[in-house]
Amino acid sequence: MFSKACKYAINAMIYIATLPEGLERAGLKDIAKAINSPEAFTAKILQTLVKDDLLNSIKGPHGGFALNGKPENIFLAQIVHSIDGDMLFVGCALGFENCSEDHPCPVHHKFKAIRDHLTGMLLTTSLRDVADRVNIGISFLKY
Repeated sequence: MFSKACKYAINAMIYIATLPEGLERAGLKDIAKAINSPEAFTAKILQTLVKDDLLNSIKGPHGGFALNGKPENIFLAQIVHSIDGDMLFVGCALGFENCSEDHPCPVHHKFKAIRDHLTGMLLTTSLRDVADRVNIGISFLKY
């Protein structure tokens, strides 16, 4: 459902959101290791998130990446949109360019319900919601 880059982006943002207060900045190597992602790929993903104002980046020995805002004000939908665009929110399950209510693909009506539910979840789930689950040990960033 999500691209590999999007999965890594969500995990990277969750990882940063789980950092202890006062240490809310993480370096590329630490993020890549925490989410089990190749460093070069992670760097490109993080730069996209910086470009879209979801992260801040500071260079230098005390630099790194930090959330651009409070975790309760950043929602999973923003991350998905930054990396994968809006196809998850409006696209056809079968990849048809002209799938709509007026001209539906064979699975349009069933998929629309799933897509609408997923969109609602992404729009209402903040980084705080998921980071708290990781911090208390009921969710995990690695398998």
